[in-house]
Amino acid sequence: MRRLRVMVIGAGAFGGWTALRLGRLGAEVTLVDSWGPGHARASSGGETRVLRRSYPEGDFVRLADRARLLWLEEERRSGLRLFEPIGVLWMSTAPGEFERRSMENLEAHGVPFERLDPSEIARRYPQLRSDDMYGGFFEPGAGYLRASAACRAVRDALVAEGGCYLQAWCEPGEIRSGELSGLTLPDGSTRAADRYVFAGGPWLAGQFGERLGISLRVTRQEVFVFGTPRGDDRFGPGRLPVWAWLGDRFWYGIPGEGSVGGFKVADDTRGPSFDPTSADRIPSADGLERVRNFLADRFPGMAGAPLVDAAVCQYTEAPGGRFLADRLPGTSNAWVSGGGSGHGFKHGPAIGEYLASLVIGDREPGTDRAFSTVEEIRTPR
Repeated sequence: MRRLRVMVIGAGAFGGWTALRLGRLGAEVTLVDSWGPGHARASSGGETRVLRRSYPEGDFVRLADRARLLWLEEERRSGLRLFEPIGVLWMSTAPGEFERRSMENLEAHGVPFERLDPSEIARRYPQLRSDDMYGGFFEPGAGYLRASAACRAVRDALVAEGGCYLQAWCEPGEIRSGELSGLTLPDGSTRAADRYVFAGGPWLAGQFGERLGISLRVTRQEVFVFGTPRGDDRFGPGRLPVWAWLGDRFWYGIPGEGSVGGFKVADDTRGPSFDPTSADRIPSADGLERVRNFLADRFPGMAGAPLVDAAVCQYTEAPGGRFLADRLPGTSNAWVSGGGSGHGFKHGPAIGEYLASLVIGDREPGTDRAFSTVEEIRTPR
């Protein structure tokens, strides 16, 4: 029997894991990306991403829990270190719904966590200013993922297991009798398969325009990495977990960032609209000043720390943060997925598992509440 031929466009967290899962289910898979897995413009690019199961929505707790198991399984299979389980500390100055519902969901799903009062936070993490805190909680099984390295590892696993990888920009061909006819490459040549998956992140909505008829707003986000004081290990991963601060803004950070071993800090507040292809990626002076003020206030030992790296990335927003996973309207052989909404990377293996089940026909779109269909988020006309 001839193997099912599938082309997956986009080698980030959604597309790469979908391609790998389909290959392991017996499909003949070609993964395509314009600039490479985890490239500098990609939503899945950069050194690190947080892996947490703390969510006020139970569906995301479940999905993240499944994804974490699949990350660990892939580590064992590949022998690569993709996940650093140093925990995540959540903090706030006032009781809030996010914390309350997240802890309820963690408890309901059997995910270990610890409630911490300000005195315990101060005892464990004296490098943090905690005198104004209401409290927080600690998720010990959380941590951070090696983002772009993981995207490359997934691509390499696909190829090692018999799949193909093609680095090229491609355009979807015509839709004839309810089927996508193929892909067109820049040299005018075409590629055809039995089924197609488009997981182009911030490029997805623009790729299909009116056919999708949905709004997936792309926002500009800034990330800063600061050098830690010489001879001072208080701000490294041995002394500090991944952390998240819920206040007027939602700040988060990762110690020991990348090859520079820096202190990563980012503001999760949604920025202005952003063009992922043509826009410059130079962080703003206002953003740098804001993050320096936050650091000096919350991590006094990092006041005046040198900036050693910075980047501009993007979020692709879907309503309610639920990921798009559906057939391309008007087709029976093409699927679309996107809307990572700033939290999609960690879920990649579980998203790939779900998308692959749609493509091979084991499930139908709309059967998992962590995902949206096109109809659910379609822009009113």
